Amino acid sequence: MDTTSLIGKELAANLNADTKQRAAALTEKGTAPRLALVIANDAPASVWYVKSLNRAAERLGIACENVDLGVDATAEEIRAKLTELSADPAVDGIMLQTPLPKGVGLDDVSSAIVAAKDVDGVSPLSLGLLASGLPGFPPATSEAVVELAKFHQVPLAGRLVTVVGRSNIVGKPLLQLLLAENATVTIAHSRTADLAAVTTPADVVVAAVGRAGLITGDHIAEGAVVLDVGTNEDENGNITGDVNAESVTGKAAALSPVPGGIGPVTTALLMRHVVQAAEAAR
Repeated sequence: MDTTSLIGKELAANLNADTKQRAAALTEKGTAPRLALVIANDAPASVWYVKSLNRAAERLGIACENVDLGVDATAEEIRAKLTELSADPAVDGIMLQTPLPKGVGLDDVSSAIVAAKDVDGVSPLSLGLLASGLPGFPPATSEAVVELAKFHQVPLAGRLVTVVGRSNIVGKPLLQLLLAENATVTIAHSRTADLAAVTTPADVVVAAVGRAGLITGDHIAEGAVVLDVGTNEDENGNITGDVNAESVTGKAAALSPVPGGIGPVTTALLMRHVVQAAEAAR
């Protein structure tokens, strides 16, 4: 079986073209959309991602401010800065970059981001809005999974979808987005006793657990679609996914590559959220 590569480049380009046009319209009215990136780590992968977000924002006409609180920032200091930015009318969107300093959990600080500016959908309020089907920003990565599938005409309505991973930034919100597309969803995770037993019946398997190469050809049915959300660093410093691509190729009908699949769409959606927040605030 030929395995189609679900590349995100074209979809990301389409999203970016729309975002750039809308950002320019806002700038013509007096103020460019503004994103505040709050950083409290120096992890190489995080540094790389922040730079890529800065470049993306610049290309699209979005002002981007890096707010570096340092690797020793406390939960109180992070919350105080997020509260300050939430109240600042010059800031349209706020993104809290992870990982956070040792001892600080996302749940400890994310509630300080007001929902209207929570462009990556990490706060409890944003997640509650999503679960209730109310307007709000979903986590960009979760949204990217659904949008990439729809762009490549992968059927979701009525299909069996297994999501491997239950984090608040991918797995749980993705469950809500897939339900909204009328999929029948199973969530698997690190405590699932027999992972293959819940992934092989699925029409679509989403790998979002953060373990390189976890999903192999033994975990999928012939002709399944596999969406890889993983961004792991191998021993050579290369980014690799949660799927063993070699193992599933020839058995899966389609596979999103890492890099080049979910990632570009995630960044594009995050930037679109900033513009949407700015439009709502004007």
